[in-house]
Amino acid sequence: MARDQLQVLNALDLAKTQWYHFTAIIIAGMGFFTDAYDLFCISLVTKLLGRIYYYIPGSKDPGSLPPNIAAAVNGVAFCGTLSGQLFFGWLGDKMGRKRVYGMTLMLMVICSIASGLSFGHSPNGVMATLCFFRFWLGFGIGGDYPLSATIMSEYANKKTRGAFIAAVFAMQGFGILSGGVVTLIVSTAFGSRFDAPAYESDPAGSTVPQADYVWRIILMFGAIPAAMTYYWRMKMPETARYTALVAKNAKQAASDMSKVLQVEIVEEQENVEKISRNNEFGLFSKEFARRHGVHLVGTATCWFVLDIAFYSQNLFQKDIFSAINWIPKARTMNALEEVFRISRAQTLIALCGTVPGYWFTVALIDVIGRFAIQLLGFFMMTVFMLGLAIPYHHWTTAGNHIGFVVMYAFTFFFANFGPNSTTFIVPAEIFPARLRSTCHGISAAAGKAGAIVGSFGFLYAAQNQNKALADHGYPAGIGVRNSLFVLAGCNLVGFALTFLVPESNGKSLEELSGENEEEAESETGAGHNRTVPV
Repeated sequence: MARDQLQVLNALDLAKTQWYHFTAIIIAGMGFFTDAYDLFCISLVTKLLGRIYYYIPGSKDPGSLPPNIAAAVNGVAFCGTLSGQLFFGWLGDKMGRKRVYGMTLMLMVICSIASGLSFGHSPNGVMATLCFFRFWLGFGIGGDYPLSATIMSEYANKKTRGAFIAAVFAMQGFGILSGGVVTLIVSTAFGSRFDAPAYESDPAGSTVPQADYVWRIILMFGAIPAAMTYYWRMKMPETARYTALVAKNAKQAASDMSKVLQVEIVEEQENVEKISRNNEFGLFSKEFARRHGVHLVGTATCWFVLDIAFYSQNLFQKDIFSAINWIPKARTMNALEEVFRISRAQTLIALCGTVPGYWFTVALIDVIGRFAIQLLGFFMMTVFMLGLAIPYHHWTTAGNHIGFVVMYAFTFFFANFGPNSTTFIVPAEIFPARLRSTCHGISAAAGKAGAIVGSFGFLYAAQNQNKALADHGYPAGIGVRNSLFVLAGCNLVGFALTFLVPESNGKSLEELSGENEEEAESETGAGHNRTVPV
């Protein structure tokens, strides 16, 4: 039997959309803008790093990162992100969301700047320094995932909560887009894109000295939006749900939300104590396993298989575009022109597929629900990836590249109008307040484990496979085709795993987590193990 909701939490659930909602979206969203910029801008400059540091005079190759170095540069930030999600997710439940929020932002600012200042006496030394700072950059980014999601879910009303959390996450799309735009501007600003000769005509002159500044400026730019939001993060009050349900300070929760909502709220310390007594189980307890174990498995595994596909697609777009000859061969361009063409291609994909997908989710998630959007997204990603992989040789012939790019853009659209958004939203809604940040961090860390599989694992293998197959006379790009088949399979698995996750649309956080249930119902476990939507 459900007890009456605390007045302070009921006021949040029923609040009309107000200015503080938009303020919270911007403050939390700018963190995700920075996260996406920092994680994905590295893919725009990895080929430039190869030209600058691994060019061998007299070689027919203009220079490229060795596969192990390329995998490390692209993937080390994900290792840091995974660690940060687990650590800061746990810390957010122990110390409070707000107290930890500033730490993650300052770490991102410092490490973005430090990444651009990477140094060393040898190419491997520069790459080692870059990887060191990008690990700690990822550590800060990792903390932003559970904290931003939890803060927004605990501030939002139950009617439009999904749209508010999705809007925070949608800033990731603008971060990806901005990475491409900044790279276009920086590569053009140095002027040599048009003046320096192509590699074929002048190998020594195709990579101009100022190219070393280009990648450093692009990486350091990520510090600017993060630094701009630090002050506003520190001004946000702690969420009422943490203050009341975890810190058990009903007076402070009522005071904070009275100022935010501009209404009079009565403190209910006695009711806070009653609710807390029924929800003191730990993460590794039998009670948690009975109530939420299946849900945690569902959110974590769905995010894992999704990120294998999503991050593989994003980080290795340049290789796919080269394989289908949409981007010319590296030897036909100078270094900065290659950077320009790669960033132009990825900006176009972000503008046409990635960004619209996020905002379709914002518009429709509270209308059709999380479950339907996630199922649709996984299914359509599978369809479009198979549509690319099965007739792969058709797409790679002259005149069919535009069709490939359109199909490829649709995979990004349905990733973002689909599981890339919902896997972020649902873990912030269905777990108890005292474990909400931790469980979101675990789910997000499982996703980053998938990203690591994509960046370190089978795409690294696919690059080597491409080379091995080419040495035996097979067509270039066949490794990309096989990778698309694997990604389609991951999406199909994600479709099946979605049935482990409950629908959270239109319900209060306490109703979803069972925190406002009387002890008698807690003993029967009613209402907690449903895994399909109603």
